[in-house]
Amino acid sequence: MAAAEGGVIGDGRTGANPALGVGLTGVAIGWLSLARIAGRISTGNARTGALSALAVGVAGTALAVLHLATSSGGPGTGNGMVGAVAAIPLGLIAMFLGRRALTRSRHTGQGADPTGHERKLGPTP
Repeated sequence: MAAAEGGVIGDGRTGANPALGVGLTGVAIGWLSLARIAGRISTGNARTGALSALAVGVAGTALAVLHLATSSGGPGTGNGMVGAVAAIPLGLIAMFLGRRALTRSRHTGQGADPTGHERKLGPTP
C-alpha cells in the first residue's frame, strides 16, 4: 500500500521490469535479424539472431505470465500487473519477428557462414 501511495518502486514492480526488458531485447534482436536479411546491415548472422529472438521472446512472455499468475491485487496497486500485461505483446512480437527472420533466412539461403562459402567437415588440406 505504501509503495502505491508514495510512488516508490515496490517488490511487485521489480518482477515486471525484467519481463519488459527481455521483451524489448527480443524485439530489438528480431528487428536486427530482419535488417540483416534485407541487407541493411552487414554484421552478424541472421539465422542465429532469429533463433535468439525466438528464445528471448518465449522467455519474456513466460516471465510476464508467471508474474501475472503470482501477483496479487489489480492494476494500479503497485504490483506491476500493467507492466506484465505490456510485456506479453512484446514477447509475442519478438517471437513473430524471430520466426519471420528465420523463414526469410531459409528462403534467401543465408546459412551459418555469411561469406557464402560452404563449410566442410573434417580436416582441411
